[in-house]
Amino acid sequence: MATDHQIDLPLFWRGKVRDVYDLGDHLLFVTSDRISAFDVILGSGIPGKGKVLNQISAFWFKNLEGVISNHLISVDVMDYPAEAQKFSSMLEGRSMLVQKTEKLPVECIVRGYLAGSGWKEYQKSQSICGIPLPAGLRESEKLPEPIFTPTTKAEGGAHDENMTFDEMCALIGQPLAETLRKKSLEIYEKGRAWADARGIIIADTKFEFGVIGGQPMLIDEVMTPDSSRFWDKATYAVGRSQDSFDKQVVRDYLEKELRWDKKPPVPSLPPQIIEKTLERYRQVVDRLTAPL
Repeated sequence: MATDHQIDLPLFWRGKVRDVYDLGDHLLFVTSDRISAFDVILGSGIPGKGKVLNQISAFWFKNLEGVISNHLISVDVMDYPAEAQKFSSMLEGRSMLVQKTEKLPVECIVRGYLAGSGWKEYQKSQSICGIPLPAGLRESEKLPEPIFTPTTKAEGGAHDENMTFDEMCALIGQPLAETLRKKSLEIYEKGRAWADARGIIIADTKFEFGVIGGQPMLIDEVMTPDSSRFWDKATYAVGRSQDSFDKQVVRDYLEKELRWDKKPPVPSLPPQIIEKTLERYRQVVDRLTAPL
Protein backbone atom coordinates (compact mmCIF):
# COMPACT_ATOMS: atom_id res chain seq x y z
CA MET A 1 0.00 0.00 0.00
CA ALA A 2 1.62 3.23 -1.11
CA THR A 3 2.33 5.66 1.70
CA ASP A 4 0.54 8.50 -0.08
CA HIS A 5 -2.50 6.54 -1.26
CA GLN A 6 -5.91 7.78 -0.22
CA ILE A 7 -9.04 5.66 -0.21
CA ASP A 8 -12.08 7.59 -1.43
CA LEU A 9 -13.99 7.59 1.85
CA PRO A 10 -14.57 10.42 4.37
CA LEU A 11 -11.30 10.83 6.24
CA PHE A 12 -11.79 11.04 10.00
CA TRP A 13 -8.16 11.20 11.10
CA ARG A 14 -4.70 10.52 9.70
CA GLY A 15 -1.79 9.49 11.88
CA LYS A 16 1.79 8.63 11.10
CA VAL A 17 0.83 5.06 10.25
CA ARG A 18 -2.96 4.66 10.35
CA ASP A 19 -5.71 6.33 8.33
CA VAL A 20 -9.16 6.35 9.92
CA TYR A 21 -12.32 6.77 7.84
CA ASP A 22 -15.76 7.85 9.04
CA LEU A 23 -18.54 5.40 8.16
CA GLY A 24 -21.27 6.95 10.28
CA ASP A 25 -21.72 4.91 13.46
CA HIS A 26 -18.47 3.07 12.71
CA LEU A 27 -14.89 3.87 11.86
CA LEU A 28 -12.61 2.08 9.42
CA PHE A 29 -9.01 1.75 10.60
CA VAL A 30 -6.50 1.21 7.80
CA THR A 31 -2.89 0.48 8.72
CA SER A 32 -0.55 1.73 6.01
CA ASP A 33 3.02 0.71 5.29
CA ARG A 34 4.32 4.14 6.27
CA ILE A 35 7.10 4.17 8.82
CA SER A 36 8.15 7.03 11.05
CA ALA A 37 11.29 7.64 13.03
CA PHE A 38 12.04 10.56 15.33
CA ASP A 39 8.46 11.83 14.77
CA VAL A 40 8.94 12.08 11.00
CA ILE A 41 7.36 9.93 8.28
CA LEU A 42 10.19 8.60 6.15
CA GLY A 43 10.34 8.72 2.37
CA SER A 44 9.91 4.99 1.92
CA GLY A 45 7.51 2.58 3.57
CA ILE A 46 7.94 -1.04 4.62
CA PRO A 47 5.77 -3.12 2.23
CA GLY A 48 3.63 -5.52 4.26
CA LYS A 49 4.28 -3.87 7.64
CA GLY A 50 0.71 -2.56 7.87
CA LYS A 51 -0.73 -6.04 7.52
CA VAL A 52 1.53 -7.35 10.28
CA LEU A 53 0.50 -4.59 12.69
CA ASN A 54 -3.18 -5.06 11.87
CA GLN A 55 -2.90 -8.81 12.43
CA ILE A 56 -1.22 -8.36 15.82
CA SER A 57 -3.83 -5.90 17.09
CA ALA A 58 -6.70 -8.09 15.88
CA PHE A 59 -5.09 -11.07 17.63
CA TRP A 60 -4.84 -9.23 20.95
CA PHE A 61 -8.36 -7.78 20.74
CA LYS A 62 -9.74 -11.30 20.43
CA ASN A 63 -7.56 -12.75 23.19
CA LEU A 64 -8.21 -9.95 25.67
CA GLU A 65 -12.00 -9.96 25.49
CA GLY A 66 -12.16 -11.55 28.92
CA VAL A 67 -10.28 -8.62 30.45
CA ILE A 68 -12.07 -5.66 28.85
CA SER A 69 -14.35 -4.99 25.89
CA ASN A 70 -12.84 -3.42 22.76
CA HIS A 71 -13.97 -1.53 19.70
CA LEU A 72 -13.29 -4.24 17.09
CA ILE A 73 -16.27 -5.35 14.99
CA SER A 74 -14.58 -7.25 12.14
CA VAL A 75 -11.44 -7.59 10.06
CA ASP A 76 -13.34 -9.32 7.26
CA VAL A 77 -13.91 -6.90 4.38
CA MET A 78 -17.12 -8.75 3.50
CA ASP A 79 -18.57 -7.49 6.81
CA TYR A 80 -17.83 -3.87 5.92
CA PRO A 81 -20.42 -1.43 4.52
CA ALA A 82 -20.82 -1.48 0.74
CA GLU A 83 -18.99 1.81 0.25
CA ALA A 84 -15.90 0.33 1.89
CA GLN A 85 -16.07 -3.02 0.09
CA LYS A 86 -15.35 -1.19 -3.17
CA PHE A 87 -11.77 -0.85 -1.93
CA SER A 88 -11.43 -4.47 -0.79
CA SER A 89 -8.14 -5.07 -2.63
CA MET A 90 -6.53 -2.23 -0.65
CA LEU A 91 -8.23 -3.05 2.65
CA GLU A 92 -7.73 -6.81 2.78
CA GLY A 93 -5.50 -7.79 5.70
CA ARG A 94 -4.68 -4.25 6.83
CA SER A 95 -7.99 -2.86 8.06
CA MET A 96 -10.61 -3.27 10.76
CA LEU A 97 -14.16 -2.03 11.20
CA VAL A 98 -14.61 -0.63 14.71
CA GLN A 99 -17.16 1.04 16.92
CA LYS A 100 -16.95 4.80 17.20
CA THR A 101 -16.09 5.82 20.75
CA GLU A 102 -15.35 8.98 22.68
CA LYS A 103 -11.57 8.80 22.70
CA LEU A 104 -9.95 9.64 26.04
CA PRO A 105 -7.11 12.22 26.03
CA VAL A 106 -4.56 10.00 27.78
CA GLU A 107 -2.15 7.24 26.82
CA CYS A 108 -1.98 4.47 29.39
CA ILE A 109 1.61 3.28 29.58
CA VAL A 110 2.67 0.22 31.55
CA ARG A 111 6.34 -0.42 32.24
CA GLY A 112 7.62 -3.80 33.35
CA TYR A 113 11.32 -3.17 32.75
CA LEU A 114 13.65 -0.21 33.15
CA ALA A 115 14.32 1.11 29.65
CA GLY A 116 14.17 4.13 27.37
CA SER A 117 13.03 7.39 28.92
CA GLY A 118 12.18 5.53 32.12
CA TRP A 119 15.79 4.48 32.55
CA LYS A 120 16.97 8.06 31.94
CA GLU A 121 14.53 9.41 34.51
CA TYR A 122 15.44 6.74 37.05
CA GLN A 123 19.13 7.66 36.82
CA LYS A 124 18.27 11.23 37.76
CA SER A 125 15.57 10.75 40.38
CA GLN A 126 15.33 7.03 41.26
CA SER A 127 11.69 7.31 40.17
CA ILE A 128 9.52 7.28 37.05
CA CYS A 129 6.65 9.75 36.71
CA GLY A 130 6.71 10.33 40.45
CA ILE A 131 6.66 6.62 41.32
CA PRO A 132 9.66 5.82 43.58
CA LEU A 133 11.69 2.73 42.70
CA PRO A 134 14.30 0.73 44.63
CA ALA A 135 17.90 1.88 44.53
CA GLY A 136 20.51 0.01 42.50
CA LEU A 137 18.39 -1.06 39.53
CA ARG A 138 20.27 -1.52 36.25
CA GLU A 139 19.33 -0.71 32.68
CA SER A 140 16.77 -3.18 31.24
CA GLU A 141 16.19 -4.76 34.66
CA LYS A 142 12.77 -6.19 35.43
CA LEU A 143 10.88 -3.96 37.87
CA PRO A 144 9.65 -5.47 41.16
CA GLU A 145 6.15 -5.07 39.71
CA PRO A 146 4.78 -3.29 36.61
CA ILE A 147 4.05 0.41 37.03
CA PHE A 148 1.41 2.60 35.39
CA THR A 149 2.77 5.86 33.95
CA PRO A 150 0.17 7.77 31.90
CA THR A 151 0.92 10.56 29.46
CA THR A 152 -1.10 13.22 27.72
CA LYS A 153 -2.39 12.34 24.26
CA ALA A 154 -1.00 15.17 22.19
CA GLU A 155 -2.49 16.07 18.81
CA GLY A 156 -1.12 17.94 15.82
CA GLY A 157 2.46 16.74 16.07
CA ALA A 158 3.03 17.86 19.65
CA HIS A 159 4.89 15.54 22.01
CA ASP A 160 3.08 13.54 24.69
CA GLU A 161 3.90 14.71 28.21
CA ASN A 162 4.22 12.56 31.33
CA MET A 163 1.55 13.07 33.95
CA THR A 164 1.05 11.83 37.49
CA PHE A 165 -1.89 9.61 38.33
CA ASP A 166 -3.42 12.50 40.29
CA GLU A 167 -3.24 14.67 37.18
CA MET A 168 -4.94 11.90 35.20
CA CYS A 169 -7.70 11.79 37.81
CA ALA A 170 -8.17 15.55 37.50
CA LEU A 171 -8.41 15.23 33.72
CA ILE A 172 -10.88 12.36 33.31
CA GLY A 173 -12.21 11.73 36.83
CA GLN A 174 -10.91 9.43 39.55
CA PRO A 175 -13.27 6.44 39.04
CA LEU A 176 -12.45 6.18 35.32
CA ALA A 177 -8.73 6.76 35.93
CA GLU A 178 -8.64 3.97 38.51
CA THR A 179 -10.46 1.62 36.13
CA LEU A 180 -8.02 2.36 33.31
CA ARG A 181 -5.03 1.85 35.57
CA LYS A 182 -6.39 -1.48 36.79
CA LYS A 183 -7.29 -2.71 33.32
CA SER A 184 -4.01 -1.53 31.78
CA LEU A 185 -2.03 -3.52 34.32
CA GLU A 186 -4.24 -6.58 33.82
CA ILE A 187 -3.88 -6.42 30.02
CA TYR A 188 -0.13 -6.03 30.30
CA GLU A 189 0.24 -8.95 32.70
CA LYS A 190 -1.78 -11.24 30.45
CA GLY A 191 0.09 -10.12 27.34
CA ARG A 192 3.47 -10.36 29.03
CA ALA A 193 2.84 -13.94 30.18
CA TRP A 194 1.63 -14.97 26.72
CA ALA A 195 4.63 -13.41 24.97
CA ASP A 196 7.15 -14.69 27.54
CA ALA A 197 6.08 -18.28 26.84
CA ARG A 198 6.93 -17.60 23.18
CA GLY A 199 10.35 -16.08 23.72
CA ILE A 200 9.41 -12.41 23.68
CA ILE A 201 9.74 -9.93 26.54
CA ILE A 202 7.24 -7.06 26.48
CA ALA A 203 9.29 -4.46 28.34
CA ASP A 204 6.65 -1.74 28.16
CA THR A 205 3.61 -0.83 26.13
CA LYS A 206 0.92 1.80 25.73
CA PHE A 207 -2.85 1.48 25.51
CA GLU A 208 -5.60 3.83 24.42
CA PHE A 209 -9.19 3.74 25.58
CA GLY A 210 -12.49 5.15 24.44
CA VAL A 211 -15.89 5.36 26.12
CA ILE A 212 -19.33 4.25 24.91
CA GLY A 213 -22.32 4.77 27.18
CA GLY A 214 -20.03 5.50 30.11
CA GLN A 215 -18.17 2.20 29.69
CA PRO A 216 -14.44 2.20 28.80
CA MET A 217 -13.17 -0.01 26.02
CA LEU A 218 -9.79 -0.77 24.51
CA ILE A 219 -9.22 0.94 21.15
CA ASP A 220 -6.61 1.78 18.51
CA GLU A 221 -3.71 -0.74 18.47
CA VAL A 222 -2.68 -3.26 21.10
CA MET A 223 0.80 -4.53 21.99
CA THR A 224 2.33 -4.14 18.53
CA PRO A 225 6.02 -3.42 17.83
CA ASP A 226 4.97 0.19 17.18
CA SER A 227 3.28 0.65 20.57
CA SER A 228 5.52 -1.59 22.67
CA ARG A 229 9.12 -2.42 23.41
CA PHE A 230 9.65 -6.08 22.46
CA TRP A 231 12.90 -7.87 23.32
CA ASP A 232 14.18 -11.29 22.36
CA LYS A 233 14.26 -13.42 25.50
CA ALA A 234 17.16 -15.46 24.10
CA THR A 235 19.52 -12.45 23.95
CA TYR A 236 18.20 -10.46 26.92
CA ALA A 237 20.79 -9.37 29.47
CA VAL A 238 20.51 -6.87 32.31
CA GLY A 239 22.86 -3.89 32.33
CA ARG A 240 22.67 -2.80 28.69
CA SER A 241 20.21 -1.78 26.00
CA GLN A 242 18.47 -4.64 24.20
CA ASP A 243 17.94 -5.69 20.61
CA SER A 244 14.32 -4.74 19.89
CA PHE A 245 11.70 -6.26 17.59
CA ASP A 246 10.72 -2.87 16.24
CA LYS A 247 12.03 0.11 14.27
CA GLN A 248 15.43 0.04 15.97
CA VAL A 249 16.95 -1.20 12.70
CA VAL A 250 15.68 1.98 11.04
CA ARG A 251 16.79 4.29 13.87
CA ASP A 252 20.27 2.77 13.89
CA TYR A 253 20.59 3.19 10.12
CA LEU A 254 19.51 6.84 10.22
CA GLU A 255 21.74 7.78 13.15
CA LYS A 256 24.79 5.55 12.80
CA GLU A 257 25.10 4.87 9.08
CA LEU A 258 23.36 7.78 7.38
CA ARG A 259 24.15 10.20 10.22
CA TRP A 260 20.93 12.05 9.48
CA ASP A 261 20.60 15.34 11.36
CA LYS A 262 16.81 14.87 11.67
CA LYS A 263 16.17 17.87 9.43
CA PRO A 264 14.63 18.02 5.93
CA PRO A 265 14.94 16.52 3.42
CA VAL A 266 13.44 13.34 4.84
CA PRO A 267 15.51 10.30 3.83
CA SER A 268 14.37 7.08 2.19
CA LEU A 269 15.57 3.64 3.21
CA PRO A 270 17.73 1.26 1.15
CA PRO A 271 16.26 -2.14 0.20
CA GLN A 272 18.34 -4.08 2.73
CA ILE A 273 17.11 -1.96 5.65
CA ILE A 274 13.50 -2.26 4.45
CA GLU A 275 13.74 -6.06 4.26
CA LYS A 276 15.53 -6.37 7.60
CA THR A 277 12.90 -4.22 9.31
CA LEU A 278 10.01 -6.19 7.83
CA GLU A 279 11.64 -9.44 8.95
CA ARG A 280 11.71 -8.18 12.54
CA TYR A 281 7.98 -7.42 12.39
CA ARG A 282 7.24 -10.82 10.86
CA GLN A 283 9.15 -12.59 13.61
CA VAL A 284 6.93 -10.93 16.21
CA VAL A 285 3.63 -11.94 14.61
CA ASP A 286 4.86 -15.48 13.95
CA ARG A 287 5.93 -15.95 17.56
CA LEU A 288 2.98 -14.26 19.22
CA THR A 289 0.34 -16.19 17.29
CA ALA A 290 2.10 -19.55 17.54
CA PRO A 291 0.41 -22.29 19.62
CA LEU A 292 2.52 -23.90 22.33
